[in-house]
Amino acid sequence: MSRLRWKLLQAAAGSCIPPREELGAPPGAGSGSPPLRRADLPAPGRGLGSARPRRAARRSAPVRQCRGRGDRAQRFRLSASFFLLLAMAAPRDAEIRKDVQNYYGQVLKKSADLQTSACVTAARLVPKHIREALTNVHEEVALRYYGCGLVIPECLENCWILDLGSGSGRDCYVLSQLVGETGHVTGIDMTENQVEVAKKYIEYHMEKYGFQTPNVTFLHGYIENLEETGIKNESYDIVISNCVINLVPDKQAVLQEAYRVLKHGGELYFSDVYASLELPEEIRTHRILWGECLGGALYWKDLAILAQKIGFCTPRLVTANLITVQNEELERVIGDCRFVSATFRLFKLPKTGPAERCQVTYNGGIIGHEKELIFDANFTFKEGEVVEVDEETAAILKNSRFAHNFLIRPVGEKLPARSGCSALESKDIITDPFKLAGESDNAKPRCPSDVAGGCCL
Repeated sequence: MSRLRWKLLQAAAGSCIPPREELGAPPGAGSGSPPLRRADLPAPGRGLGSARPRRAARRSAPVRQCRGRGDRAQRFRLSASFFLLLAMAAPRDAEIRKDVQNYYGQVLKKSADLQTSACVTAARLVPKHIREALTNVHEEVALRYYGCGLVIPECLENCWILDLGSGSGRDCYVLSQLVGETGHVTGIDMTENQVEVAKKYIEYHMEKYGFQTPNVTFLHGYIENLEETGIKNESYDIVISNCVINLVPDKQAVLQEAYRVLKHGGELYFSDVYASLELPEEIRTHRILWGECLGGALYWKDLAILAQKIGFCTPRLVTANLITVQNEELERVIGDCRFVSATFRLFKLPKTGPAERCQVTYNGGIIGHEKELIFDANFTFKEGEVVEVDEETAAILKNSRFAHNFLIRPVGEKLPARSGCSALESKDIITDPFKLAGESDNAKPRCPSDVAGGCCL
């Protein structure tokens, strides 16, 4: 622990704390020691005495003598509350950043080095135009890909897209083909080695696509502080992220920044890892599990709470797949906790009046989804078929980039004769990624063998 941090702790806890040199470095504070964990501390109200005896000890003579000039280290009683203060003040976020940067910049050299399936989980069959785009990605870029799902949404022509945690740039280069030369893709990542790999192949890809001007940019920075890199408010149509948000301790900050930079009607379309319960300390402080995307996984129910707090619409579950662990030691640490990789889409809608249920008809025409658009796990729209949708779904289709692909009418209004109407049934809407993963676990599609990077989409 640095002298400056020790001085700050002295200021926070009172003048009775002696200088670091007199006390000796506390447990876990040495430069080569791991950070102090909650498991190392006495339980609240126990350990070195209950809360009341500790308060009484503060009034005792030995503590008052700390105000003197004698050998303060011998007279000072290092209480459990002081250890707790040390643990709370430890630079945990900075340590996580450093560990993650090291794991993805130095430890991992290719996706085969991973010890769990969190970053190599197949989601669903890939449309032909995306498979073709993947084959154009440089081999080194594809080998350094560590995503956990397919984060390439539909209807992308001319869009401006921001990739949070772009890594080696695989998804960015695929998207740069799909948005076209008049669109633009920005990738941001905190690991310099990964950003350097991505930048190295800009000219290669632009020449391969036949673009006169590069339509992709890579930035080194932190996804929870996009403003620091100069990214402006309401500047992107879509924000994507592929198995990265779990690596950031402050997930609310990430979602808040995504909301800030999105235009109204835009969406955050992202894959990430979620836990079946609130993670215990042993998992949350395990360095390898953090690097493998499990140690920082969000309890899946908390996503909806964060989304509502920030202003997004209700999270819409798209795909989900159970995660397996190929390491006995990691399995022991994980215990009964389960993990799933899931893709969600969160829309940012303009503040308008109350929405209403509508009947919508998909007009077709979206590249790769001409006959059928699988919008999420609950809504699939077939060309020419009338579907009744709830208020929020109707508002999303009206106010997003999908508006020109749908005929939208209020319920009850007479529609042109088409191929029939599918009424909104009173069925359960699937929001639980573990439920969806369980239903589809026995029916996983096989990815075509020509997909760059294998089936990890």
